[in-house]
Amino acid sequence: MALSVVASSSSSYSQISVTRQYDVFISFRGEDTRNSFTSHLHSALRRNQIETFIDYRIQKGGAIWNELVEAIRDSNLFLVIFSENYASSKWCLRELVEIMECKKKNENVIVIPVFYRIEPTHVRKQTGSYQKVFAEHQRSTDRKEVQQWRTALTEAANLSGFHCDYHRYLNVF
Repeated sequence: MALSVVASSSSSYSQISVTRQYDVFISFRGEDTRNSFTSHLHSALRRNQIETFIDYRIQKGGAIWNELVEAIRDSNLFLVIFSENYASSKWCLRELVEIMECKKKNENVIVIPVFYRIEPTHVRKQTGSYQKVFAEHQRSTDRKEVQQWRTALTEAANLSGFHCDYHRYLNVF
C-alpha cells in the first residue's frame, strides 16, 4: 500500500511516496484469542487480500522485539484485541506503547480497539482483571514503564472501536 505525502516549499512542490509492508497489524494475547477470534479475523482479512502482520510471521531465529517494532512501523492500521489477559503480557503492553507512539507521530495511522469479552471501562481505567495484573507489574517492573502502559491503555480504550462479548458478535466483514 502506498501513501502519498505532498511537501511544499516557497518555490516548489514535491511528492514523496511511502510504501508500507502491512495494511493491518494485529495485537492480541495469544492464549486468550489466537485459536478463536483472532484466527478467524486474520483469515477474513487475508481472504480479502489485506496484507496482515500477525506474530507467527516472525522469522525463526530472528530478534523478536526488533521484528515486531519493524512490523509496527511498517503498518497502516492496527487492530488491538483487548481481552481479559491482554495486560498480563508485557510483550502486548510494549507493543501497544509502540503502536500509540506511531499514532502520535503519524496522523494517517489508524488504531481500532476491539474489546473481546471485556468491558472497555476495564481497559480504560485498568479495573477488574487489569487492576490485579497491574498490582503485580508495579512490584516487578520499572515505574516509568508501567505508567507508559497505563497511558497507552487509556488512550487506546478512548478510541472508537468494537465491543464483542458473549451475547453480541462482531461482524467485521
